[in-house]
Order: sequence, then structure tokens, then C-alpha cells
Amino acid sequence: MAATRKKRVTIKQVAEEAEVSIQTVSRVLNDMPHVAPATRDRVLEVIERLQYRPSALARSLIQQRSHMVGVITAGLTYIGPSRTLDGIATQAETMGYSVLLNELPTFATNDAKAILHGSLARQVDGVIWAVPEVDNNREWVLDQLADFHVPFVFLTMNPQPGLPIVSYDNHAGARMAVEHLLQQGFRRIGHVAGPLVWWEARERFAAWSEVMQSAGIPVEDRMWTEGNWSSRSGEAAARRLLDQYPEMDAVFVANDQMALSMLSVARSQGLHVPLDLAVVGFDGIAESDYFSPPLTTVHQDLHQLGCRAVQQLIAMLEAPQESIELEPATVWLEPELIVRESSIRLAG
Repeated sequence: MAATRKKRVTIKQVAEEAEVSIQTVSRVLNDMPHVAPATRDRVLEVIERLQYRPSALARSLIQQRSHMVGVITAGLTYIGPSRTLDGIATQAETMGYSVLLNELPTFATNDAKAILHGSLARQVDGVIWAVPEVDNNREWVLDQLADFHVPFVFLTMNPQPGLPIVSYDNHAGARMAVEHLLQQGFRRIGHVAGPLVWWEARERFAAWSEVMQSAGIPVEDRMWTEGNWSSRSGEAAARRLLDQYPEMDAVFVANDQMALSMLSVARSQGLHVPLDLAVVGFDGIAESDYFSPPLTTVHQDLHQLGCRAVQQLIAMLEAPQESIELEPATVWLEPELIVRESSIRLAG
């Protein structure tokens, strides 16, 4: 004999049982003001007793929101964007939102209008722009921001007045890396930069240069070179830098994947790390603890970056109407220097 399917409790039944209007139940569900404490308690008791669970559609109709966040990203084959997206998806689900994802074909695209308008046509409540800042790929978005009529949160970009931005402090992280090497007694510190069309790479390069000059060490062109974040480019950059700056005794590498190549090339040339060459990376990928030797790195929790972006956007969506015009704040997340064997100067 087939089991009888239990009928879903409706908001109307809750209202009748609690002897209030449907609008009052809606106010209680959405934690809105202007409901007497005794009434609120009675409604909540009925909701619990009847095991009422509003459907996603009902909740959207009540709140006049889709509970869907649009996410524009690029380069999901890279570690950074993929881990950030994982944080966005996890936090959105925790807060009762779904994610509408669109990936741009390239980082440097300046024509994402169709994708953005497609997201808005799906009635997203807000947008997280999670595309790394490369060249001027954000200029057109900033120029036309007022046309979109939904809140935006930007990730990992140069702070600008009036824009809600969530970013790790790349400059501070790179500064910690270079200052650590100086404290260990290294003075001839080279740098493998990321692609300097990226804002993150420029911030890390600038910090290396500034800390070196503050320590009284002139920066010369031969002391640095550029890669494109990949291990393959890191190998070429390592060979180039060791050739043009042979007296280098330490190197700050702009990401861990290129730092892995630096360790490999140094070993192939008979250099002992850290006795002959200290190496510090950036990103704090999980594998860095298993490099040979274990890599000192600047850790940024990119999953947490994605989580904070969702929290920032939903805070904007749920803010009282009268506070919407307040100046949005940049949220700076602080990186952490993780010191391991690759940069510790051996005694004696």
C-alpha cells in the first residue's frame, strides 16, 4: 500500500493558527520590525509546531528578491579564481542564496556587457565581479555601473572611492616577505614578478622595490624579471634571473607556482636552498609545505576572500533603505607570512 504523502503546510495555515494576517507572518519570517514581541513569539511557536518551511519561490515573492547572486569571473583554471569561487558558492549557500556563474573568455576582455545583462535578465539581486584586475578590464564596468541598478562588490583591485571592494593587501604581504629576508641577513634579494599587467603583480613588485630602497639597497633592472604565474614561466624566469644576477643570495617570487620552479632550477645548478639562495613565495598553496625544502610563503585564504565578498554583498542587499547611500567601505584582508625552511639562514 502506497504511503500517503504529507501535505505541505502553507503560510495561510500558519496565519490562521496564530490568528494573525499573512503579512504579519511574512514580517516575522523576515525579521522585520513593527511586530509586537508577544505576537512574534506566537507566530514562531506555530511555525515550529506545524513545521512550516517556506519554499524558495514563496520567499522570493514575499521579499521581492530572487535570492540569486551573479558572479562574473575568468581564468578558473588558475588556483586563485577557482578557490575564490569555491568560497563564494559555499557562503552563498550558507546564507540561503544560489549562484549564477558566468566566466569571461579572457582576463583582459573589455566587452562583458552581454554577460552582465544576461545575469540581470535572470533577476540576480546583486553581482560579485571576481575577475582579476588586468590592464583596464574594469574601466568600462566602472563607467557604466549606474546603469545596472543592482549592488556590485569587486574583488582584488585598487581601492576607489565609493566602490565596495574586498581584497587581500598584496602590498603588505610582499613587504612582510622582503622584510623577513632582510631580517635573516640577506641583502642581495632578487624578485620574480608576476605579469605586470595584473594589479596584484604590480603591488608585490612595488613593495619589493620600496622595502629594498628603504634598506639602502639600490634596485637595478638586472635584479628582477617577470613571469606569467605558471610553473613553466617560473622556470624560464629563474634561469634568466640567476644568469643576470649571479650574486643574488635570496629571491622573493610573486607566487608559489613560480617559486617551485625557482627551487628546482636552483637545485639543478648546484645551489643549496637556503644556504646559497633563500626563496620566499606568495599565495600559501597547500602544496607549498611539501616542496623541497618546504617553502616560506605569504598565505592568503582565497576561500575566505570569496566568503567575505558574499557577506559584503548580502549586507548591502539587506541594509535598511535609508542606509543604502552610505559610502561603501573597502574590506582589506591581512595575509600571513608562513616561515619554513626555504628562507631560514643556517647558523654559522
